[in-house]
Amino acid sequence: MAEKILIIDDDIDTLKLVGLMLERQGYQIAVASNGTVGISKAETEQPGLILLDVMMPDLDGYEVTRRLRSDPSVSHIPIIMFTAKTMVDDKVAGFEAGVDDYLTKPTHPAELTAHVKAVLARSAQARATPSDRARVIGFLGAKGGVGTSTLALNVGVELQHRGQDVIIAEFNPGRGTIGMDLNIPHPDGLSHLLTRALKDIHLRSVESELVTHRTGVRLLLSSYLAKESELEQAISQMEAVVGNLSSMATTLVLDVGAGLRPYVLPLLKLCDHVVMAMEPVYPSNIVGRALIEELESSGIGRHKISLALVTRERTSLQIPWRQVEADLGVELGGIISPAPEQAHQASQSSSPLVVLYPETLVSDQIRKLTDHLASQLQLVET
Repeated sequence: MAEKILIIDDDIDTLKLVGLMLERQGYQIAVASNGTVGISKAETEQPGLILLDVMMPDLDGYEVTRRLRSDPSVSHIPIIMFTAKTMVDDKVAGFEAGVDDYLTKPTHPAELTAHVKAVLARSAQARATPSDRARVIGFLGAKGGVGTSTLALNVGVELQHRGQDVIIAEFNPGRGTIGMDLNIPHPDGLSHLLTRALKDIHLRSVESELVTHRTGVRLLLSSYLAKESELEQAISQMEAVVGNLSSMATTLVLDVGAGLRPYVLPLLKLCDHVVMAMEPVYPSNIVGRALIEELESSGIGRHKISLALVTRERTSLQIPWRQVEADLGVELGGIISPAPEQAHQASQSSSPLVVLYPETLVSDQIRKLTDHLASQLQLVET
């Protein structure tokens, strides 16, 4: 069935001309001659796309957009703002209101068609079935300081090298470290999103906060400013961000930090698999067991959890890995040896360990952990 496009414009000539152009491309057309009628038709017609004018007598396009974005029944519909205005400030106002794209009148039919096809394609990706969406891996530390973020970063980079399209999202507001390790200035993309209203968290706004690293992975980074730790209460916004990110990649890696902060369980419930990083020593094993029991009581089965044991203490102090595996009742995903000098050099070089030191023991261990996760999630190397 052809996609339906709703055109909202008080100019009758525009309604006829644009409608005809799009009908010739095989689209179904619905029209509204003012903002109020347009909002009503959006609710009843549920079009695949809205083409919206700015200057209208009752409600301007910005207000129409804001009302559509605040209504859950139509907030998902992509909007192209179609107007005679060409000033940059006007375009910025449109994007801030929640539009997905911008066209200036008059437009060539080929340009109009290209924009319509592109926005519809992005929308279709966002509506993809779960099997078409990203596989989500969560990294949780049994306690702070065990290298959870380093593991999440390096596993994500290794998966990217294997042909996955990877986004690494650092959900650790006020405690972010990945941006500093990679020498990325202003690592505050997550903070920007968590201070938005829910209606303003959509594909375009989330995509605008991603940083692309030279390895190809895209990153959503947390700030290291302690005052921003208060954003850990913005759980609904975090869930909305994850929902959008999962339609933008094949694999999504979530670094949720250490312990059970308010947002951790809600985010881990969105994961297909969880890696818990811990040291195989007392009392970390007790803490790890309690965490796993809490995850299980929240509906995250032990079969969805793997251990990454970080062996920083000397061997005589460590609990044998088989005993840890048996005591916690979850499968061992990998053992990671300490490499402080290599980690320091990697940070100084703004490069992940697996890239700067690919032939070392720790990089080999990270690849084995990645093998385990790829097997668990049936990720196909491309």
